[in-house]
Amino acid sequence: MNPSDVRIVKLEPMRVAVFYGYSDTPENDAHQQCIAWLKEMGLFDQLNSQRHFGFNNPDPTPGSPNYGYEIWIPVNPDQEIGKNVKTKEFSGGLYGVTSCESLSTIGKDWKRLIAWREASQYNPGSHQCLEELLTKYEEGEEDYRFDLYIPIVE
Repeated sequence: MNPSDVRIVKLEPMRVAVFYGYSDTPENDAHQQCIAWLKEMGLFDQLNSQRHFGFNNPDPTPGSPNYGYEIWIPVNPDQEIGKNVKTKEFSGGLYGVTSCESLSTIGKDWKRLIAWREASQYNPGSHQCLEELLTKYEEGEEDYRFDLYIPIVE
């Protein structure tokens, strides 16, 4: 990965609504929860203008088809969330960020981003790795594009 393929981004602290799935299709499970919540809260029309972060939690393991995926939707500090949705306070942090043009390349793109960090002047950060969905839900998985965020510290 060329250094020009990575930009340095500082994410500010944020409160996030959390959606979680654990199965052999956890991303879909978490997305369905997220969509149901947005509809319940009357926010579904804002779905494609909301920032949308996700990450494996826990990562896949050999021998099991199941793993977890967590989705974060930033919400205002005073926004009503509803009783069935959890929130977290994310402390923010510094990231190396690159683009991923397809789900079919996301694994390779993550490996290239990790190699970039290892060769860079930055040290690994302890904050959460993130995938930010950049495309609309309606476009379908084959058209999803992401920004991949790897935590760094100077």
